[in-house]
Amino acid sequence: MTLHRRHLLAATLAMPVLRARAAEAKVLRVGFQKAEPTQMAARQHRDLETLLTPLGWDVEWIEFQFGPPMLEAMRVGGIDLGAVGDTPPVFAQAARADLLYVSALRSGSQAILLPPGSPIQTLADLKGKKLAFGRGSSGHNFALKALSKAGLRTTDVEVINLGPADGGAAFQRGAIDAWAIWDPYYALFEQRPGVRILATNANIGEQPSFFMARRAFVQANPAIISNALEAFATSCAWVRGHRDDVSNALSASTGMPLDAMRRVIDRVPAEMVPMTDAIIRSQQDIADRFRAQGLLPVDITIADAVWHPNA
Repeated sequence: MTLHRRHLLAATLAMPVLRARAAEAKVLRVGFQKAEPTQMAARQHRDLETLLTPLGWDVEWIEFQFGPPMLEAMRVGGIDLGAVGDTPPVFAQAARADLLYVSALRSGSQAILLPPGSPIQTLADLKGKKLAFGRGSSGHNFALKALSKAGLRTTDVEVINLGPADGGAAFQRGAIDAWAIWDPYYALFEQRPGVRILATNANIGEQPSFFMARRAFVQANPAIISNALEAFATSCAWVRGHRDDVSNALSASTGMPLDAMRRVIDRVPAEMVPMTDAIIRSQQDIADRFRAQGLLPVDITIADAVWHPNA
């Protein structure tokens, strides 16, 4: 028997064993954003792996730039669990994505930034100006809330749909008049020469983030989701008690300046909270706001997409 035939025979004989092992493999696929401190701490300290490995589960971490593409990946079955801002779940539900809110997370800061030399002084001055944000992102809702506070609608401004990286580039070269953006990009640009802050979520309104999961995965593996959320709660507690360590680690991993990352972490509550009736109503208000402005194609009911683990 030639060497080639021996290899072929060995591979053929091994295939049933490999298939059996593959069938036994259980993996929780978690989407994350690189500069999000809770998920960074969980990855660094292997909090999820500590709880899930004894149960026969592995954890795979998959990076996304921001929320909408993460939930699109979840919609098509590419990931099982991930944390995003308040707006991506609304658009995902309207697009018939079968996802569930499994926990809320008090999130960091957002701002509307103005480039050097801008004549804009108030939110009302945004009328007729180029306002950039990522469509379907938390920055989108923040922009709508800010415009509403000034008595404006999105039709009163020129909306420029840009993700964070492209938005930063456009802002830097003066191609937009204002930019609705979240941390860490907010922190990265806020102290550059001539940049001004028009508004923040401190005066517009708090916007929580959410852990979202595929409904089919949650229904099949409720204990795994509960364990994962417990691990993230551990990560949150560590972040609250080690803000300098978190800042240093995120600065090293992202390449962002340490002073900017410290501002990000100082502003992060890093606290998980349950899906209360008040939070569900707040999300419903977002959905209704987008629907009223013709930005959602259908009516949605947020309560239909909330996981109740004790039910």
